[in-house]
Amino acid sequence: MLIVDDEREELRVLTDLLRRQFYHVRSAADGAAGYQSALAQPPDLILLDVRMPVVDGFAACRLLKADPVTRDIPVLFLSALDDPDERVAGLAMGGVDFITKPYHPAEVFARVRIHLELAGVRAAAAAAVVAAAAVIAGPAPAPTPQATPVHPDIHFHPHPDAVMTDAAMRLIDDNLAAPLTLAGIARALGTYEKRLSQAFRQQAGITVFAYLAEARMMRGRQLLVDTDMSVQQIAEQIGFRSAANFATAFREHADATPTAYRQSVRQTIGHS
Repeated sequence: MLIVDDEREELRVLTDLLRRQFYHVRSAADGAAGYQSALAQPPDLILLDVRMPVVDGFAACRLLKADPVTRDIPVLFLSALDDPDERVAGLAMGGVDFITKPYHPAEVFARVRIHLELAGVRAAAAAAVVAAAAVIAGPAPAPTPQATPVHPDIHFHPHPDAVMTDAAMRLIDDNLAAPLTLAGIARALGTYEKRLSQAFRQQAGITVFAYLAEARMMRGRQLLVDTDMSVQQIAEQIGFRSAANFATAFREHADATPTAYRQSVRQTIGHS
């Protein structure tokens, strides 16, 4: 497993605890190094400190969950704070559990064991699904002479900018009601505004704020059609200060007011 913590003494204590239980443990001293270590050699479990400089635990988790190589690795956060809001935020971004500092050995062992067992169950279930699909599909065709065999231990590593862009999109999609800023998004991913802007434009073909505006409009359209929420309620759900501001932006996007769009779509559905 991989432990990521910038506090050397706490890292040593936790590493020693787990090694005494015969776990194979390696460590990293910050979020960026932890993410790179997980990419290079994906562990069975990651213990990730929340409070670290530059790339903190939440930023590292966003990158881990955006990368296909690491997204299925269970992440347990380490925190000295017993803060319910922090726990909810960590679980919402893909963490599976929290371990509170100072460490209580019995709790650490129990949580680690449980999540390793759950990860094993999920892996076995996924393998069973793949095997069943292979049986249904029948035998694979013989490889052509030109085919190059791929070593099963080689992982496809997407470009770091693609991972960062995907993580930024997920962050935006999950926080449309929040007053998002480029600086805030970059900070949440452990990077800088300029690098995020360049990566996003290169990978997505649009700016961060163009994506944010489009995501808000798409969510607004979905809420108009699928719910009976008022225009004001929808505006608040997707980050507009008022119904009037939302209506103005929506009219530019859809060439109709929110109310007219809702009526038109529902009439079309009703007649179909």
